[in-house]
Amino acid sequence: MSKLTHFDESGNARMVDVSEKDATERVATAKGSVYMAPETLALIRDRGVKKGDVLTVAQLAGIMGAKRAPDLIPLCHPLALTSVKVELQLDAARNAVDITATCKLVGKTGVEMEALTAVSVAALTVYDMVKAADKTMRIGDIRLVHKSGGKSGIYEAK
Repeated sequence: MSKLTHFDESGNARMVDVSEKDATERVATAKGSVYMAPETLALIRDRGVKKGDVLTVAQLAGIMGAKRAPDLIPLCHPLALTSVKVELQLDAARNAVDITATCKLVGKTGVEMEALTAVSVAALTVYDMVKAADKTMRIGDIRLVHKSGGKSGIYEAK
């Protein structure tokens, strides 16, 4: 197992010093899902939610979430993101809203936390917008599926 970088030799929390790293193009993609009753998925699909278009609002919330990751995660570097894409798709076979977020920049540190935050905030927004209709919903499977850039190279989830 590799050494944890957010702790110094004494075990104190610290923000990693990335000043000596090379700036490279970095991309990260995360995914997750919101599982619900079939009737709730139909309500979203038919745009019958009184609060508005669930997928559009959640997409915007995910983009905003990526941009706010360093405000939410204590040791996360503030980054100048050059692209944030959040996509939501309905999967009737699984009664799920599937969320994919991809973040990109040219910089000295990765964008995994931004992509994961985008998915998380989008999922929470879906939940919030339809919670009155479905108390059984659950958010799950949030994970990193792709990372590229930097010295560690490319990661693809299996």
